[in-house]
Amino acid sequence: MEQFTDDRAIVRHSSPEQALAHIQQLYREQIGHLRDAMQRFVAGETPRSPVHAYYPKVRVHTHTVARADTTLAYGFVEGPGTYEATLTRPDLFASYYAEQLRLLRASHEVDFEVGLSDKPIPIHFSFADNDHIEGTLTPQRRMLMRDVFDLPDLESMDDGIANGTWQPQPGGAMPLSLFTAPRVDYSLHRLRHYTGTAPEWFQNFVLFTNYQFYIDEFIRLGHAEMANPDSEYCAFVEPGNVVTRRSGLPAEAIDEFGTPPPRLPQMPGYHLVRADSSGITMVNIGVGPANAKTITDHIAVLRPHAWMMLGHCAGLRNTQQLGDYVLAHAYVREDHVLDEELPLWVPIPALAEIQVALQQAVADVTQMPGSDLKRIMRTGTVASTDNRNWELLPNNMPQLRFSQSRAVALDMESATIAANGFRFRVPYGTLLCVSDKPLHGEIKLPGMANHFYRERVDQHLRIGMRAIDILRAGGVERLHSRKLRSFAEVAFQ
Repeated sequence: MEQFTDDRAIVRHSSPEQALAHIQQLYREQIGHLRDAMQRFVAGETPRSPVHAYYPKVRVHTHTVARADTTLAYGFVEGPGTYEATLTRPDLFASYYAEQLRLLRASHEVDFEVGLSDKPIPIHFSFADNDHIEGTLTPQRRMLMRDVFDLPDLESMDDGIANGTWQPQPGGAMPLSLFTAPRVDYSLHRLRHYTGTAPEWFQNFVLFTNYQFYIDEFIRLGHAEMANPDSEYCAFVEPGNVVTRRSGLPAEAIDEFGTPPPRLPQMPGYHLVRADSSGITMVNIGVGPANAKTITDHIAVLRPHAWMMLGHCAGLRNTQQLGDYVLAHAYVREDHVLDEELPLWVPIPALAEIQVALQQAVADVTQMPGSDLKRIMRTGTVASTDNRNWELLPNNMPQLRFSQSRAVALDMESATIAANGFRFRVPYGTLLCVSDKPLHGEIKLPGMANHFYRERVDQHLRIGMRAIDILRAGGVERLHSRKLRSFAEVAFQ
């Protein structure tokens, strides 16, 4: 059987930098081997035996519960034992891996054992972004491909670690990361499909919306930033990986590639890029909790510093006016899409850093003092439902439940985004804008809606972007709250 493995086996490194360099070398060799074999296969050559390549892994051994005195909620393991993780795309995750290894070394003074794991790299995950060479194969060769190369194995991609249901094998290592390498690769490929942009462009702060009006305004602001030679952002990226560089930036500073797609993808993504990746990604998730879960399932592997929902909602209180804001501090989960992964008895807490930033952003953008903010913004419970026509159900049962919960607003996505943030340890927040009041006879009519959107969308979006400025300035380490970490937690953020 043809196997490309490292004869040097496991190598121990005391330096995080050396460990990362070794991981990068192993990954390049393995991917190079797969791509070379695939090119020969497409050319008509059939290997005499199956072709395999393997993900790199890093392993540490700790012998004490002692760790560095730190205020961080991550960067350490909970006790003595063996811990390991399979790793992928060390080019994309270089800074992230370097920081996690540095913190482990600082906390436990451990050495890093680096080598090849027993997890094969599926051939699909070895293709470069613009490779579609399998499309030139005949149906017979595509069928034969299954016998020659490893295909994605769903058993190695589940979310048991993140869900808290994973159980170690007797004598086996404990995980260092929430995600295995195949799970990460799977999501990277899904992100290209759903958003129409490469994972490399995603930024560490993510805004979600359920209306195209917000995206239209974000595009306008993105191009305005690119026309400003003093902008803090260096590029604006749209679906199809269409890149607009900041005015005055030399061509060699940022590669330009891509063409506008003939039609927008399911959940188009847009990126205001900063050189340190702390810019803003905005995704139009459309309407409904299924899309909200799908996209956050995949963005989570990028380990963003925060994600927030900016969208429209139904106001449930008579005192609310169209255009008022709702800052969610609790959620009623009637979306149902996460019930298996995150039981309903699990509370979804508000995160102080996000709440403070959003409230301050509303004050900054509206120029209203704190005492006047209550006239345009209400803090309260947001209910999310998977039934867009909940008002039509008999006996008004949804109304009774929402009233009992003290909900002040209703939408279809916010609880899903918050719950998945909790599940994946990604800080989350929600600021909604009241666009109708179905319980009080104020439903959306075309004329009212168009006027409302023009009046409020720009301000709402600027509030979200201002909140990101505040979070960034306050230090991203503070965002990763202990509220999101269990008492048996992985070391990687």
